[in-house]
Amino acid sequence: MKSSRIIKYLFIVSVPLLLASCFAAKDYVRPQEEVVTADYYRTDQLSKDSVSIAAISWKELFTDPVLQTYIEEGLANNIDIRIAIQQILISEAYVKQGKLGYYPTLDATAQYIHSELSSNSQFGGQFDKLDQYQLSGGLSWEADIWGKIRSNQRAFQASYLQTIAAHKAVKSRLVANIASTYYQLLALDEQIQITEETITTRENGLKTTQALKEAGNVTEVGVKQTEAQLYNAQGLLIDLKNNVRLLENSMSILLGSDSRTILRGSLENQRITTTLTTGVPSQLLANRPDVMSAEYRLINAFELTNVARSNFYPSLTLSANGGLQSLDFDKLLSSTSLFATVIGGLTQPIFNGRKIRTAYEVSQAKQEQAKLSFKFSLLNAGKEVSDALYSFNAATEKITIKEKEFNAYDLATSYSEELLDNGLANYLEVLRARENALNSSLDLVNSKNNQLQAVVDLYEALGGGWQ
Repeated sequence: MKSSRIIKYLFIVSVPLLLASCFAAKDYVRPQEEVVTADYYRTDQLSKDSVSIAAISWKELFTDPVLQTYIEEGLANNIDIRIAIQQILISEAYVKQGKLGYYPTLDATAQYIHSELSSNSQFGGQFDKLDQYQLSGGLSWEADIWGKIRSNQRAFQASYLQTIAAHKAVKSRLVANIASTYYQLLALDEQIQITEETITTRENGLKTTQALKEAGNVTEVGVKQTEAQLYNAQGLLIDLKNNVRLLENSMSILLGSDSRTILRGSLENQRITTTLTTGVPSQLLANRPDVMSAEYRLINAFELTNVARSNFYPSLTLSANGGLQSLDFDKLLSSTSLFATVIGGLTQPIFNGRKIRTAYEVSQAKQEQAKLSFKFSLLNAGKEVSDALYSFNAATEKITIKEKEFNAYDLATSYSEELLDNGLANYLEVLRARENALNSSLDLVNSKNNQLQAVVDLYEALGGGWQ
């Protein structure tokens, strides 16, 4: 009897192990088509180095102490950052759960049952009522034959790492947004200063034009044209100041605070002393947190597909239940009240309304979605790097040209005003020169801001800001 029992037990255990040789959970391998090549950076305009600027701290890139203070405040108080941290804690809890998947479950029960019996029941002729007391414990364990538990654990781990990467992505985006908004405010300050100086100049010019009209050198049309230019500059100043208020409100949100005045330095004092190196494209996989997050999502979907596939195969479970059971409470702790049950078995799904097949097909589709998202994140990262490099180069070239343009218009304005005062020029030439000088000076400020914005965009595109 004992030998036959052992043979049965070995049969139950060995059959699943033999089947396991036909199927085992696959290990994740990064898709070959997602290997990053040099083509991801469509530019050769800036120096390339094995070290990317993404590897340096934002404190080294953004040297303005006021901006550094705001970035530190944002990293500490920003709402999105705090939400991302809570998401990490959620995923961490699931990881802890996944680590215990290999262990058996254990539960304890204390139970009292009172039954009022009918005369026609099994014990009705002997008892009118029945009391039963029980103290028991139950243990259940499933063998990880097909790697389902292991795949579940890996899926939880990938999900956790995805939240870590997402947190880094939020930090990177936040640092870039704070720097970008700060530079926009500096540019607006510069434009406001230029516009206020222009208003003062045009107020003086209006007085001069009125005097020239009284002297008979210009007509009332010239006076009104000069007056209209003054109003145009005053209207522009209102728009610029309004934009400052809106940007300050946006900056306050980034800092996680109530709307407030944002103190700042000047555009003139901004210096980017770090050499802009992109590194090699493959570093996008290590530096870009959104790319890392997309790959961890793919790994999660891959492991869940393993889990769904394993559901087609039988599961081997072992359960045991034992404790004390008695009809009399005073005999509950007696040795005669002991009972125990051990059950080992295989469960093979045969027909369950196509639930297992559907779950597997859905997991495959989700894995393909995650794969496509990973590919898109890589392509988008390469595009953003290329865009930022081209924008920086274009802004740098444009600054030189705009400086020459402004100097030319500034001289033209001075010359035309001098000729007008001497009656040798038409007032329309003066008005046109003044308008062109103002627009050119504002464009020059925009070009300087665009250059700084391109640096910020390049830093974020390469995955900087979260270190």
